[in-house]
Amino acid sequence: MNTTRLIHTHRSHKTLWFGLLGTIVVIVGSILFSYAQTQKKEAEKMNPTKEVPGDAELRSQLTKDQYHVTRECGTETPFHNAYWDNHKPGIYVDIITGAPLFSSLDKFDSGTGWPSFTKPISKEHVVEKRDSSYGMERTEVRSGKSDSHLGHVFEDGPAPTGQRYCVNSAALRFIPVEKLQAEGYGQYLPLFSKPEGGGENPGSE
Repeated sequence: MNTTRLIHTHRSHKTLWFGLLGTIVVIVGSILFSYAQTQKKEAEKMNPTKEVPGDAELRSQLTKDQYHVTRECGTETPFHNAYWDNHKPGIYVDIITGAPLFSSLDKFDSGTGWPSFTKPISKEHVVEKRDSSYGMERTEVRSGKSDSHLGHVFEDGPAPTGQRYCVNSAALRFIPVEKLQAEGYGQYLPLFSKPEGGGENPGSE
């Protein structure tokens, strides 16, 4: 009788441990799967080489102002946009592809009411085109990968470039320094670790 009870108890304990182990495996698997899915979504969102969505998808993803600026060469209202007065350190990326376009280190107060920069982070991500619209001769600035309208570049900027990239906030997404690593832009952190880094140009705004 005692032997039978001991065998039964042993089997119960064994079943309990297997059940507990199975539960742990399921929980850990769920956590890892959730983490992998999150990482995948972040990678897709921040991947500057990803394919540009079709027009229908862009209309659903972008706000009315973002679509008007990027796809219809619109211009947002000065002094009433997201980044004209943003003083935080970080980078500005393409609202559609996530391609890095401008840095706060090159941002300055142009007095125009739009974000202005002396230069892009990399020329390879920015395309310049002649613009003869509205009876004016200007140089339009577009994002290389998405072909989004960003704004215009003028030759009246401060040193050292003498250029003013006047850009619409609606074409950009700002990523602060503290989130660069988490969002996949860790390679740009060294820009802000230099003695003059960590903010915008001295006296610029």
